[in-house]
Amino acid sequence: MRYALVFHAPELTPDGPQPSEEGIQEMMRLMDDYAAALNSAGVFVAWEMLAPHSETKTVTRRTGEVVIEDGPFAAAKEALAGVVVIDVPDVEAALAWAEKFPGTSYGTIEVRPAATSFVDGTWTRPGDGPTRSGDCPSHPDGSS
Repeated sequence: MRYALVFHAPELTPDGPQPSEEGIQEMMRLMDDYAAALNSAGVFVAWEMLAPHSETKTVTRRTGEVVIEDGPFAAAKEALAGVVVIDVPDVEAALAWAEKFPGTSYGTIEVRPAATSFVDGTWTRPGDGPTRSGDCPSHPDGSS
């Protein structure tokens, strides 16, 4: 079963506290070690650390017209900082990996099961196997 470890962290601001260069290097080493452990255990799927929320573009289509705006959809104390996708047997295993995530020392991790995954050109649902190619699993009637 795939799980997303969704990492939220405080945004650095020019007038706020800044991590030391040593602190940054240590966190990078810890993240490298964590990635290596995920990979060695055979559970690693993907990992993306995201640019600051100031680089976000938000796209909506509420009234039929596409609107593109600068910035995140909503202000928050912590911003979305990254997503790690793992493939583990159950939520207990996902939580065990989340507990080891180095960023929990300064941010938070949401552990969310995948409802559907697009793998090797096919949508799959946990426990159901592949769905018809082209189906949009987020809509029961197949519409997009």
